[in-house]
Amino acid sequence: MSNSPTIPNDIDITVIGGAGHVGLPLALVFATEGYKTLIYDINPSALDLIAKGAMPHLEVDGEALLEIALKSGNLFMSSDAACLPSTGVVVITIGTPVDEFHNPIHKAIMDCADMLLPYLSDDQLIILRSTVYPGTTDWLARYFKSKNKATKIAFCPERVVQGHAIRELREIPQIISGTTSEAVAQAEAVFSRISQHMVRMAPMEAEFAKLFCNAVRYIQFAATNEFYMIADAAGLDYNRIYEGMTRHYPRAQQHARAGFAAGPCLFKDTAQLAAFAKNNFSLGNAAILVNEGLVLHVIEKMKLLYDLHNSTVGLLGMAFKADIDDTRSSLSYKMKKILSLHAKKVIATDSFVTNDPTLLPLETVIAESDILVLCTPHTEYRTLDAGGKPIVDVWGILNKPV
Repeated sequence: MSNSPTIPNDIDITVIGGAGHVGLPLALVFATEGYKTLIYDINPSALDLIAKGAMPHLEVDGEALLEIALKSGNLFMSSDAACLPSTGVVVITIGTPVDEFHNPIHKAIMDCADMLLPYLSDDQLIILRSTVYPGTTDWLARYFKSKNKATKIAFCPERVVQGHAIRELREIPQIISGTTSEAVAQAEAVFSRISQHMVRMAPMEAEFAKLFCNAVRYIQFAATNEFYMIADAAGLDYNRIYEGMTRHYPRAQQHARAGFAAGPCLFKDTAQLAAFAKNNFSLGNAAILVNEGLVLHVIEKMKLLYDLHNSTVGLLGMAFKADIDDTRSSLSYKMKKILSLHAKKVIATDSFVTNDPTLLPLETVIAESDILVLCTPHTEYRTLDAGGKPIVDVWGILNKPV
């Protein structure tokens, strides 16, 4: 199925998974920089939205740039693999998940490679953009060679904050790696049109760099979340301690607030590092226990303070972080599942999330709840009027100035 005008034979860049959170902003930036860009995605409904000028997910300045890209005539879309060109660069942005045992799933990359094989020519470059398990780039080069393809392979990881990719793609240095000098040179040429700064690395160095960055952030969140639980167990308000130790003190500015550390990357990438290290990643393993355990700590505290069996609990925010619409790996859903074992009823709201039919309007949740839990610190909740109902606020942001 093609979702755009006839796809030309001289496509410059094909973005696999191009309707997703990583692929779409990249495709729009490429198209507006003059590259003839093909978005390939197996989600035709998302492609239909894009073709109509609507973003399938929240992205700052996304719809404005999409309008420019569509008007430029450089943006094309298809969910039909037969439309994949045998020219130009192919950028793979599909997700790389872990299984129920926290081990990386290679099947997604292999399936994508097998799908591409009939359409690739030897002079094409494939750029892996999503986080991958260490060694994947070199493995993919060997895999294509075993299939008698001399396709060039590069790994250039995305490094942007979700929802702000369009701006950050131009500001943040691009890590460039490849299995051959030709792959590195060609990948650098591709990204030089959108970014002024390039950092060359060997493929496995680049793979570790991406994983290390995400694991460090996850460990930092775990540190502050464990501090929260220690202070809370001592009967203290951690957020008062946080305010005191960070105010006008430069060396404390890196400390994050306590809160539910989740999403599709931080936990997964920490788990991938642990798997690679044969589980000898004590900091990463501890971080997973702390960050996932914060939900359990909050629920145990609620069981002591409230008569949950006779209470309706309302959850505020179901996205995995503030002011976005993405619920992937959100700890709000872990909170909802476990609370449902203890509370009379659990209801939830999130004005950003549109793909969960069980969500209720904010006013309804406030009216029908006996207790509220701030799960996601959306800006709109900072001055929330809960009518005097108790609110469990790990984040410590309620009624604070925006």
